[in-house]
Amino acid sequence: MSKEGEKVIIANCSGFFGDRFTAAEEMIEGGPIDFLTGDYLAELTMAILFRLKSKEPDRGYVTTFFKQMEKVMGSCLDRKIRVVSNAGGLNPKGLAAELAEMAQKLGLNPRIAYIEGDDLMPCLKDLQEAGEAFTHMDRGISLADSGSFPITANAYLGCWGIVKALEEGADIVVGGRIADAALVMGPAAWKYGWKRTDWDRLAGAAVAGHVIECGAQATGGNYSFFEEVPSFLNVGFPIAELHPDGSSVITKHPGTGGLVSIGTVKAQLLYEVRGPAYLTPDVIARFDTISLSQEGTDRVSISGVRGEPPTPTAKVCINNFAGYKNSMSVVLTGLDIEKKAKIVEDTLFTRLGGKEAFQIVDVQLIRSDREDPESNDLAFAYLRISLMDPDKKKAGKAFSAGVVELALANIPGFTLTTPPGDAVPAIMHWPALVSNRHITQIVILDGMEYRVEAAIAEQANASAIEPPHPEGPVAEWPGRKISIAFGRLFATRSGDKGGNANLGIWAKTPESYEFLRSYLSVEVLKNMLGDVRPYEIERYEFPNLLAVNFYIKGILGDGVAASLRSDPQAKTLGEYIRAKMIEAPESIAKG
Repeated sequence: MSKEGEKVIIANCSGFFGDRFTAAEEMIEGGPIDFLTGDYLAELTMAILFRLKSKEPDRGYVTTFFKQMEKVMGSCLDRKIRVVSNAGGLNPKGLAAELAEMAQKLGLNPRIAYIEGDDLMPCLKDLQEAGEAFTHMDRGISLADSGSFPITANAYLGCWGIVKALEEGADIVVGGRIADAALVMGPAAWKYGWKRTDWDRLAGAAVAGHVIECGAQATGGNYSFFEEVPSFLNVGFPIAELHPDGSSVITKHPGTGGLVSIGTVKAQLLYEVRGPAYLTPDVIARFDTISLSQEGTDRVSISGVRGEPPTPTAKVCINNFAGYKNSMSVVLTGLDIEKKAKIVEDTLFTRLGGKEAFQIVDVQLIRSDREDPESNDLAFAYLRISLMDPDKKKAGKAFSAGVVELALANIPGFTLTTPPGDAVPAIMHWPALVSNRHITQIVILDGMEYRVEAAIAEQANASAIEPPHPEGPVAEWPGRKISIAFGRLFATRSGDKGGNANLGIWAKTPESYEFLRSYLSVEVLKNMLGDVRPYEIERYEFPNLLAVNFYIKGILGDGVAASLRSDPQAKTLGEYIRAKMIEAPESIAKG
């Protein structure tokens, strides 16, 4: 029986590989916590770790986590704070061994568990022969038919391996591609003895995990209404206080910068999501049941989350080698920008054998110049030339040197933003599914091995794949309309999901939401943002969050590491639409 008011305090110290190094120590020293978690993996990160492991086979894990633990391991043991992280990347065993060696040097004796079972590369061919097609989730092409060359293949693991490690007494748990939210779900499920069928409790923990997984994005970072944030100095990392029923409070340590409000929490809830059914390996969390309330300064309550059984498949992040990519930007200045751009483009590709000599070519003219400029910089436009090809020489110095060679023999004012660079590997993201019957988490602690089977559902849950919400007729709003920037009324959060992007938009009041919901159709969005017009777009409504989410397919090409866009992670998409002018009812604009 759980005690009234009981809670487990779970802190986050990392939202990505490269986040604030001191955050781990800050979370340990800043106030009482029970668990320290860190999410270090993204689709791009797996490709980075592959390159590191290729150079040093004993690596392949997140080295910054190792260095952070050197500073806080003793304090964690003294204060009985347990650590759970997916920093093992492509080599959880190697990270655990390095941590054990480091602990010995420090005179410490933690019990370190590591979790394997996510790496499918050794059995990829066998799984295909057994009938697993690894069909691309957006393109409908099987991995075999694509002719691709996989370099990594990792299934997303759920929370029950973490639970087992904690049951066996682990002080530190490290894994590979453990799903982000599972880092919070595992400690909560262990603490309260939840069963695998406690769908609502698990869903509540999944939502809390999603909120804190990206670090300071939940505490004021990347927040559209940034004027509300008291200070961006020493922004505190997020903490989730989980209760036995799965409800939670999101907060941060006192005395830190940033802000925890319904708005900042809502911003993170809408980050990298698709529809209301949020899939994890252990449960489907219904985001359309989330209830948020401000419980005090920097304290937001999350309650009412409903959960459903998971699907019978696990998502697999496959990375394929796709050749090499390179990019150069030519500065165009002053008059006749378009004519100058055409001269540069035509001259360059004539010298390089034509655009058809390369697998992919992308040329963008970025007009940042102004008429009658007040300064030299305000006279600049940029011609961004990017390409991709299997031949590293063609995509490398042959291309970039070819651009440089135009410097004294082309348009007036020719200059570049960067010196010539070599091509870098282009890694194609290949999202796919695999049956859960092939997924087993292997927990290793003190030489003992424990096997944890993935959830097996008899049939796919119908809500896992939902049709987008139909768009109703545009409502007639009485009264005068005025011109106003979209972002003066609405906040946004955008991000990448492989080759796709999401754009979450929400209002502050029910009245503003009704205008947003009725006004912003897919067609209106395409008219506002012309560069998204070529792509298929899904639209979802979240009335409980006063939000609408758009899922833009294919805008990032083959994913972050293969995208030729200047913003390959779609981080700026939200602020882009906020800069657009719209005609809004005066009652909404001045409400």
